Amino acid sequence: MSEPRINDRIRVPEVRLVGPNGEQVGIVRVEDALRLADEAGLDLVEVAPTARPPVCKLMDFGKFKYESDMKAREARKNQSNTILKEIRFRLKIDPHDYATKKGHVERFLKAGDKVKVMIMFRGREQSRPEMGFRLLQRLAEDVSDLGGVESSPRQDGRNMVMVIGPHKKKAEAKAEAKAEERRRKDSESAEAAEQPAAPQPGAAEQPQPTVQPETVAEAAPDETAATAS
Repeated sequence: MSEPRINDRIRVPEVRLVGPNGEQVGIVRVEDALRLADEAGLDLVEVAPTARPPVCKLMDFGKFKYESDMKAREARKNQSNTILKEIRFRLKIDPHDYATKKGHVERFLKAGDKVKVMIMFRGREQSRPEMGFRLLQRLAEDVSDLGGVESSPRQDGRNMVMVIGPHKKKAEAKAEAKAEERRRKDSESAEAAEQPAAPQPGAAEQPQPTVQPETVAEAAPDETAATAS
């Protein structure tokens, strides 16, 4: 979207002027509007160029542009594209597989994503669409605390399709997941801090080295002295 025309770029004979606080000034010549803007230290900004005459407002355009950019940046930051996940069921699904696939649907909805649930019919199963409808209805009821049906079950060739949308937006789901992760880390840190440290051995408790008694050999009698005596 292009920036609005301001000040001398507004080239029309007259404008419908709006004051800085939203008050209606009325239709004035563009020269008078520019003079009022200059006296107030503000800009004359064209806010409705297609009106007859164009609508202009007195404002601080630099401040207005900065605030608009910040709002747009925040909106982009919080915006998350919802992804359409797909999961397939067989008409004759056993309880274990049903529980597993239902778990996947719950995980997708918790993350803020939509889920396209598809039942694939085989052979003569196509003549029993009511069974597929009941299976999809059962699934919708089982996950109703996390999401609601956005597209009711409908036959599509050999398949029956239903779309379930999450109750929470993607951004909300991400924020909750981050908060839960922070709580988990804080809990782990607190538990680690509460555990007593292992006692360190003191100097008195250190084992003393064993002193072996020194062995002194007996001296043999002096043979020379014995002979002389």
